[in-house]
Amino acid sequence: MMRELILGGARSGKSAFAEKRAEFSGFPVTYIATAQVWDEEMATRIRHHQERRPDHWCLLEEPFHLTAALKARAASGHCVIVDCLTLWLAQWICPDCKPPQDGSWEQERTAFLDLLPTLPGKIILVSNEVGMGIVPLGEINRRFQDEQGRLNQAMAAACEHVHFIAAGLPLTLKE
Repeated sequence: MMRELILGGARSGKSAFAEKRAEFSGFPVTYIATAQVWDEEMATRIRHHQERRPDHWCLLEEPFHLTAALKARAASGHCVIVDCLTLWLAQWICPDCKPPQDGSWEQERTAFLDLLPTLPGKIILVSNEVGMGIVPLGEINRRFQDEQGRLNQAMAAACEHVHFIAAGLPLTLKE
């Protein structure tokens, strides 16, 4: 079992790097996409990702219940990419996006962190580094930045490999 975290800014090349790592593994790949289409610009972003992925990869779209999706899909001799933790978090804490089911971000996060070390196979997690700028205006924006920073720190501690991507170039932070 192997867990890997790929961090970077928007359009840094982190998803493409994660996809190369998955392909290099030689395992069958399941791609768990957390994005939802909210507008045409997001639809274009999603299409860009879809066009780059091999057709033989399995795709699962899961914007909220990532813990259950990973539990169902992770397997020995298999690779799972989660792209991305940032959208997963944003959709959980956004008042307009919250899932209709019972539960909270805190419960989902705890369940995810508890499950991660037990998962078989190769798990590649993609996440945005959002803490390199100023503290944003607005309570929800600050909460998002704080929660994302905490999530990234927890993921980095739980993963055997951590890479930071800038301008398409990887910097290994942990190996």
